[in-house]
Amino acid sequence: MRQPKVAQRYAKALFDLAVERNELEKIKADLEGIKELDNHQELKAVWNSPVIQGEKKQKIFTAILDGKVSPTTTAFFNLLFKKGREIAVGEITNAFNAMYRRHHNIQLVEITTAAPVSQEVNDFIVSKLKDRPRFASSKLEVTNKVDAAIVGGFVLHVDDVLYDASIRHDLQIIRKQFIENMYIQKLR
Repeated sequence: MRQPKVAQRYAKALFDLAVERNELEKIKADLEGIKELDNHQELKAVWNSPVIQGEKKQKIFTAILDGKVSPTTTAFFNLLFKKGREIAVGEITNAFNAMYRRHHNIQLVEITTAAPVSQEVNDFIVSKLKDRPRFASSKLEVTNKVDAAIVGGFVLHVDDVLYDASIRHDLQIIRKQFIENMYIQKLR
């Protein structure tokens, strides 16, 4: 069950506490490790189970991560278990990471191509992005994705902006033009 408002509130509280205590990097690293645990299906089933009490979940969490995470992270997760919000761990982690990226002016860049691209092509695309004023002062975290369905070209997804320079996109535009018969209407 998605709980975006709850996740935002808890993530903001943890983020503000991390900044206040000067533990931002440590807590981010802790959350990355915990996110890996959230990807573990059996543990996720335990965390999402309404049958297992929060106290038991808290003991499991402590047994797994005792001494591996900061006391601030442990206290935060103890609060989550006490309030019954452990179901939102993944969303809280995602919201925290988004706040972290905003704080450090990091923007996510996803490059989707039909075939794997070389580092040279990657660097070229990133350099072209850096030429734009919006991205000039940002740090860019680049991930590559391969999707043969785009046929050729690339799709660039930067935070909330999508640049679609794929052949699939061009073919869709041409198809739409033929369906609407735009050229025939202009002849009449």
